[in-house]
Amino acid sequence: MRILLVGHDYKYAVEQMLLTLFPSERPEYDASCGSPALVSELLVLSDGRAECVSKMSLEGASYIARRRTDKPVAADAIRRASELSKLIKLSFYEAALASGITPPAWGALTGVRPAKLAEAHIINEAVSPDEAADYLSREFGVSPERASLCGEAAGAAVAARLNLNPDDVSLYAGIPFCPTRCSYCSFVSQSVEKSGALVEPYLNALFREIEAAGSAMRRTGMTAVSLYIGGGTPTVLSAFELAALMEKLRGCMDLDRCREITVEAGRPDTVTRDKLLALKDAGVTRISLNPQTMSDDVLRAVGRRHTAADVRESIELARSIAAWSINMDLIAGLPSDTPDGFKKSLDEVLAFTPENITIHTLALKRGSRLNLEKTPLPGSDEVSQMLSYAHSRLFGSSYSPYYLYRQKYTAGGLENTGWTKPGFACLYNICMMEELHSIISMGAGGVTKLKNASSGKITRLVNKKYPEEYIASVGEFENTARKILSFKEIHDD
Repeated sequence: MRILLVGHDYKYAVEQMLLTLFPSERPEYDASCGSPALVSELLVLSDGRAECVSKMSLEGASYIARRRTDKPVAADAIRRASELSKLIKLSFYEAALASGITPPAWGALTGVRPAKLAEAHIINEAVSPDEAADYLSREFGVSPERASLCGEAAGAAVAARLNLNPDDVSLYAGIPFCPTRCSYCSFVSQSVEKSGALVEPYLNALFREIEAAGSAMRRTGMTAVSLYIGGGTPTVLSAFELAALMEKLRGCMDLDRCREITVEAGRPDTVTRDKLLALKDAGVTRISLNPQTMSDDVLRAVGRRHTAADVRESIELARSIAAWSINMDLIAGLPSDTPDGFKKSLDEVLAFTPENITIHTLALKRGSRLNLEKTPLPGSDEVSQMLSYAHSRLFGSSYSPYYLYRQKYTAGGLENTGWTKPGFACLYNICMMEELHSIISMGAGGVTKLKNASSGKITRLVNKKYPEEYIASVGEFENTARKILSFKEIHDD
């Protein structure tokens, strides 16, 4: 779509809205290509307020929308940029709706963390989650169904925030290996079939980073309240390796006040009695067993080697070993799946009565085999039916949404939502997604987020992305630890 910006250069705001409203379009700014399909003009009025006028020209017709701020724009640069971006997006959104397009389920919201808006509204305006949901519908055109999800997730975040102390942090340790690579995946995770020789040196490097991070945490008085071991598929490790990892974490980090320890045991074909016993003995309280679908045909279509029967066996085995909280993932929109097939998968998962169920919407990643091979996928309407059924069934089965996030390139711009039975919400997921406090991330591709409690500003420390690079970067771990120390010292003064 040809775009002309007048009086501003907020390309990112315009492009986010373009992706939401017209996902097949790409922005063009070359005026020599012809008349623009969108003119976005920003005016700052004499009283300090701002107005944005968006004019869309589609198929010979023009559509105009105006949006004006209710009060003068903030003088602070960060707040000013946020307010103007919102104004530009809403003006574009309303012009597009005037052209007759179907309103997106998430309305004019484009961010990854929509519940943060609702949470801020609850805190700043002293309102209920339901009132925050109404605000999202009024201000941004969010559908009642999505606004309700947001309100409930925001309520869970507010409750979690009240039980956190200033020195509390969450920990993440990443194991970037899987048995095979799924066709929808573009993560850095590597197949152990091809990269098995990297596992031992990777663990040695990870142990070095755990030592460095643990030293920094002890010196700064940070307290770990949640630990999440993710991937990849951590249970590709042997029982001995899992035990050694947990022993290293316990030896270097003070986990005495850790409220939960989660391990992703994502692939049922990697779950064994010995591994589960090792996790139980190490104090793991929560595991994630992720079928993604209970259809063997769909599992084959995405390159998974396990079967629905393997899922059933792994759940029974896990329940027989410990009384841990269990999460199960499903993905809406997988190749060859249908609304009826998804419903059957969810019904079967509900029969296992897991404490948590996470419903993902398939994101078509550029580097995934699905995208590269142009694999046919269920359409937006079908995926929407899947999610609507999930919402109805989960609410009706006494689950509630406790965290959610959005990704690019999902069908219909739809979301990923974590659901929980009462009292079983995963603290790490809430703290990480709603950025409630600092997250110390260890492992390849890990992103440590150090949060300034007073300003809310987040400083990111990013690890090397690929296992080989990470292994070679062991000399940098002490430097990262020094940055954690420096950050804490500066912001504690």
